[in-house]
Amino acid sequence: HYENFPVASRLLPARARPHVAAIYAFARIADDFADEGERSNDARLALLDDWRRRLADAIAGVPAADTSDAAMVFLALGDTMRRFDLEPQLFEDLISAFRQDVLVKRYEDWPDVLDYCRRSANPIGRLVLRIFGHRDERLDRMSDAVCTALQLTNFWQDFERDWRAGRLYVPQAVVRASGADERDLHRRRASPEWRAALASAAATTLAQFAAGRPLANEVRGRLRWELRATWLGGVRILDRLESSGFDVFKSRPVLGWSDALVIGAKTLIWRG
Repeated sequence: HYENFPVASRLLPARARPHVAAIYAFARIADDFADEGERSNDARLALLDDWRRRLADAIAGVPAADTSDAAMVFLALGDTMRRFDLEPQLFEDLISAFRQDVLVKRYEDWPDVLDYCRRSANPIGRLVLRIFGHRDERLDRMSDAVCTALQLTNFWQDFERDWRAGRLYVPQAVVRASGADERDLHRRRASPEWRAALASAAATTLAQFAAGRPLANEVRGRLRWELRATWLGGVRILDRLESSGFDVFKSRPVLGWSDALVIGAKTLIWRG
């Protein structure tokens, strides 16, 4: 779920790109361990356990025992962690969320989903803030809201893909309240009940976007423009989903060149 991650963006200063890229590589590869390929759950967990061991070594400054690509990732990550005094717990949280993706397929209510987002998405925003020199509890809370909103948006954008993998991120409480039936999903049928459930989920997501919007006015420099564009892109995905009537089987909502032009213009005329 890292397609909105601002890695190597032209909007980011050159000095920040290798450090953002190191964090991205750590998260992206671990996410792939949990999601990609035809591995068994045991194999996925074993890879994540090795990732956690390598993280512990990087935190402790223990040199890697090999010269693999994984070792190079942690060599770069260790340098970034020391240079910016990054909190190890943020990386531990990410790994715990990836492990959860292997083991947990349903969520009972919003607190359960939001706790997953707290560990799967929110650490990324806080780490980027640290790299850009921001250590402020108030900004962290705003960043958490934006990152949670982006994670939720990705759930609804990839609803069908996640369903095929056996995962359903719409809380069971919302499913029951809407009267939705999973048998419709097996038939690839976006029933009125499922559309209502997704409309409710989108409203919760928009509330998170709204809570985090002021962050793009509080940070400095190029990060301000990156955050504005990212925020606008996430909201536009939700707009696309709504315009399709929340029919997640009709087409996956994506952004194209016309959207980029609109987002660019709105980024320039952004108001506080």
